[in-house]
Amino acid sequence: MTTTKVLHKEEHLRSSDFITDIVIGMSDGLTVPFALAAGLSGAVQHNSIVITAGIAEIVAGSIAMGLGGYLAGKTEQEHYESELKREYDEVEDIPEEEKKEIKAVFAHYGLNELTQNTIADELAKDKDKWVDFMMKYELGLEKPNVNRARDSAATIGISYIIGGLIPLTAYFFTQTPLQGLKISALLTVICLFLFGYFKSKVTGQPLLKGALKVTMIGIIAAAAAFLVAKLFNNLF
Repeated sequence: MTTTKVLHKEEHLRSSDFITDIVIGMSDGLTVPFALAAGLSGAVQHNSIVITAGIAEIVAGSIAMGLGGYLAGKTEQEHYESELKREYDEVEDIPEEEKKEIKAVFAHYGLNELTQNTIADELAKDKDKWVDFMMKYELGLEKPNVNRARDSAATIGISYIIGGLIPLTAYFFTQTPLQGLKISALLTVICLFLFGYFKSKVTGQPLLKGALKVTMIGIIAAAAAFLVAKLFNNLF
């Protein structure tokens, strides 16, 4: 008689920081330049103006978004290092208080006092492991990747550029801004829907609802920009 062993395989979302950065860069990249191009299409007569303004916005936007990602990554790293130093100081200066915090963690999970004391004493034998435990389970902090800030800046910036070039492409191959807007709107709506679908898939959200939500945000932003530009163009 043969026994078949079934291996339990857990599937979890990996590289969540990378995916988050793509979502941030791509969503803004698709929406903001599209809204700008749509707004200009209602106010100018030449595609060259839309293209020039669009490229300028993509360059400025990608730098600003990338810099924002870099600063966020550096802040996370600096915060971790600051808390790490504080924990090392505390296990050195007030070890009994820190042991009480270890016990409190395991008391929360229903472990008896003897077990709590045993675990606290064992952890206290290795200062590095002790501090690592406190960082994770007292403060809820994981050690950030040292390249996080750099990688985040690059991923967000590149994603923004890719997203921003999609709505702008139509203006290179059409004669008037309104012709470009029609093709740009079609391309962007399709890309927003596909991007929203992908985003919902990797984050475990309802697929259709997520895709429609992302698409509607882009459409509303572009429509508002177009109508405002048209209105001010008529007024002045």
